[in-house]
Amino acid sequence: MTPSYQHGASSEPLIGHTIDSQLEHTAARFPDSLALIVPHQGIRLTYREFKQRIDVYAAALIGLGLSPGARIGLLAPNCWEWTVCQFAAARVGLVLVTINPAYQLAELEFALNKVGCSALVVAPSYKSTDFIGMLQQLCPKLTSSQPGDLRSPRIPSLRAIICLGRPTAEGMFGFDELTAFATRDNLAKAAEVSAGLQFDDAINIQFTSGTTGAPKGATLTHHNILNNGRFNARALNLSSFDRVCIPVPLYHCFGMVMGNLACICVGAAMVYPSAAFDSTRVLETISTERCTALYGVPTMFISVLEHPRFAQFDLSSLRTGTMAGAPCPVEVMKRVMGDMHMSEVTIAYGMTETSPVSLQTLADDPLVKRIATVGQVHPHVEVKIVDNAGRIVPHGVPGELLTRGYSVMRGYWEDVERTREAIDSSGWMHTGDVACMDAEGYVSIVGRLKDIIIRGGENISPREVEEFLHRHPKVQDVQVFGIPDARLGEVVCAWLKLRSGEEATDTEIREFCHGKIARHKIPLHVRLVDEFPMTVTGKVQKFVMREKMKLELQGKGSL
Repeated sequence: MTPSYQHGASSEPLIGHTIDSQLEHTAARFPDSLALIVPHQGIRLTYREFKQRIDVYAAALIGLGLSPGARIGLLAPNCWEWTVCQFAAARVGLVLVTINPAYQLAELEFALNKVGCSALVVAPSYKSTDFIGMLQQLCPKLTSSQPGDLRSPRIPSLRAIICLGRPTAEGMFGFDELTAFATRDNLAKAAEVSAGLQFDDAINIQFTSGTTGAPKGATLTHHNILNNGRFNARALNLSSFDRVCIPVPLYHCFGMVMGNLACICVGAAMVYPSAAFDSTRVLETISTERCTALYGVPTMFISVLEHPRFAQFDLSSLRTGTMAGAPCPVEVMKRVMGDMHMSEVTIAYGMTETSPVSLQTLADDPLVKRIATVGQVHPHVEVKIVDNAGRIVPHGVPGELLTRGYSVMRGYWEDVERTREAIDSSGWMHTGDVACMDAEGYVSIVGRLKDIIIRGGENISPREVEEFLHRHPKVQDVQVFGIPDARLGEVVCAWLKLRSGEEATDTEIREFCHGKIARHKIPLHVRLVDEFPMTVTGKVQKFVMREKMKLELQGKGSL
């Protein structure tokens, strides 16, 4: 047998310095190239200007009394301040704790306490969530405290809250006010701290989604995420001539690593079309700024493709980009390559705990591999596929995907037990994804271990059924999952979004399947919906759909 194992051998060495060192190198090489474009804030910064702004805010953080290793939370949508915080914190060795803007009170309290945040940079609000109001609940003495001297029994580690824009309550610093702390002495101290940092220092904590149990804080280093960003840039052939449209959230690896860090490795421009994903803004920004690359999860690309004014925008500047974060339907991939001019688009696979990318397609891969697989292993990374006993399976046999290498996190913050569950004694990260490797080393993701539907003893891959239903001419998007059944254990359920102006019935959808896929794979339950429940990163929450269906069927006495 030929084992399902691949090592990303590479003659290109790993980067052996810190994020700030890389930014300094790039700014010196491309001082007049645009680094950051944020149309909705009127921001256009060259690399020289960007680095100068980073240095000022890094010195300000030193002036607040924050020392290397301290945790600083960041709770905000996409904006120029977010990125300045990312690189300023890295310059002075602070561990940036990126917090999901969708978090509510209990989740925010948990995150801040779990990692012991000393400071928090926060937007006043996001969509319908009042962040300052939440903080006033968590910190009742906020308005009576001096900025930087907060005391809260519920969040004992938190000392300073920094509000983007002007402070909306007493007891906080305004983000722009921080520049007053950038004294000559603090600028010198920041430079000294930067020079003493090591690339294996922890620099970022990202919380997993927490769909099962409390969120876990994946702890990542300079070495983890800087190198991963660099190899993402290489996979897309990015250079200083590129402008990368980044509509994905910055708090997630997709935005801050595959987006920001990839750009600063090669001198490309980071472009944020809006504070949160908006398909109209994406189209406008690509057209106006002549973006050459676009990132997104499949649902974002579908939203752009289905935009009622899609044909009115000039997307001819696009060349490449990345679709990741969820399985990429083949039909959607074909439309992205054709209708959006993204002939070199890649599919990437990864997870927060691996910085994130482990596998990726390349522009010169055969077309069938680019639209039906997640590519081959990244440089300096190993992958293998194993059975339930941990033995490597042969090519063509599905099993759990494991990955090992520079990109694997240091662990979950202060959670030894859950770290051991995820990373085995040989250093392999267990992804929980079911994959299959072909003879050329290309990997296909066929489902999640926990998502496999077992109907009457038959294993069914939701991905397989989704791919089939995408062929229906009326279907825009589809999500398939299993729900409990007293007789069969589980049965197949499908939620579908139809294309604009189309109508269909559940019977019509099932009839489309008859004679084309095995009977046990045909959805017993079909629901036509307008939207899917999703996380802020655009990942569909199948567990929410599953619970809604269970409640619906229980109410009808059908479960």
